[in-house]
Amino acid sequence: MTDVEDSAADQTTQPSEGGPPDVRPAPVPLLEPEQGVPPVTSTPEALAEVVRAFSAGTGPVAVDAERASGYRYGQRAYLVQLRREGAGTALIDPVGCPDLSGLGSALADTEWVLHAATQDLPCLRDIGMRPTGLFDTELAGRLAGFPRVGLGAMVEQVLGYTLEKSHSAVDWSTRPLPEPWLRYAALDVELLVELRDELEQELRRQGKLSWALEEFAAIASAPPAPPRKDPWRRTSGMHKVRRRRQLAVVRELWTTRDRIAQRRDVSPGKVIGDAAIVEAALTQPTDVRQLAGLPGFGPRMGRKQLEQWQSAVDRARGLPESELPPLGQPVTGPPPPRSWADRSPEAAARLAAARAAVSSLAEELNLPQENLITPDTVRRLCWDPPAEPTVDAVAAVLAGLGARPWQIELTVTALTGAMAATEV
Repeated sequence: MTDVEDSAADQTTQPSEGGPPDVRPAPVPLLEPEQGVPPVTSTPEALAEVVRAFSAGTGPVAVDAERASGYRYGQRAYLVQLRREGAGTALIDPVGCPDLSGLGSALADTEWVLHAATQDLPCLRDIGMRPTGLFDTELAGRLAGFPRVGLGAMVEQVLGYTLEKSHSAVDWSTRPLPEPWLRYAALDVELLVELRDELEQELRRQGKLSWALEEFAAIASAPPAPPRKDPWRRTSGMHKVRRRRQLAVVRELWTTRDRIAQRRDVSPGKVIGDAAIVEAALTQPTDVRQLAGLPGFGPRMGRKQLEQWQSAVDRARGLPESELPPLGQPVTGPPPPRSWADRSPEAAARLAAARAAVSSLAEELNLPQENLITPDTVRRLCWDPPAEPTVDAVAAVLAGLGARPWQIELTVTALTGAMAATEV
């Protein structure tokens, strides 16, 4: 897990009175794994030993993965950490052992304990590890109403230990991995099962365990996310690009950069920055000399590199109008809520009432609104409500939009009331 993910996981929610207690106010630094730092598993023979040991272990298995985000192309795993009672801790190098399907099969009937599971599951699946059941300690913390749910914060609040996070954003593709990094990685799974057990008790105490189990099952059974359509549109600074020809330049430069980054196995941002792409799109240089004068294409870039970027610009400038990308993507759901008041005042009124109802209910239940029911689900319901806003009709819409049974049970009455209260 990177520090960016840990920071994102630490987004605060204000717990209501009676939320989870700060059970250990004087945290103790956790500096060394109990059994020391294990050697890195990087050969088929060593992996076979790990499979045997973890097959013979008992109880849940703690799982974590480290990627090289910001350094390498894609989101592949460069280290996998596991810990299980009776097996100890294992650190596996997916570069030397790229196929972990045997280990995945050996743990198929075991509950996996992960923190922010959706972050690590895609890269784990790529190397053959697919859990059938899991416990997500970050999501458990959210449902239990903890104000900070990053791994370090959760371990401190619940177990009374502090974890060092100074190596969270390092380049995990480095070989050999330095000893301090390996110690950090081993500590990330050292207390994960213990954290899981404490959170299970807290959720049970609050009457929320069944909610969490539904969420965990949904995560474990979710199919891989489909490829993002037009990923180049996510280039930072795109709000400045307002003409179709400029969009075409962004698309050509982004595609060229992505191809180079993939070939070199580096993060696209290390090839050329988003700001440079947007600047070139706005300027549309006509030759290499003009391109070299733009920010991001300065004197440190060689002539050959400049020519490849200028070629991308020239391709976009030469496209016929019919092949230019549209200014916006086709809308498959509701329009942005800011336009609802003009386009459909009734829908805007429904959304305001529904948001207020969800906010009040989430505060009462002491959990984040987005975990009670996703904002997108609420928007879609309010934009296209059932003809007769009965409890059963609203429940059917929520189910069709992917809401889990516990979410429907808790919100359907309030949302139905919001629909009915705004009927003309």
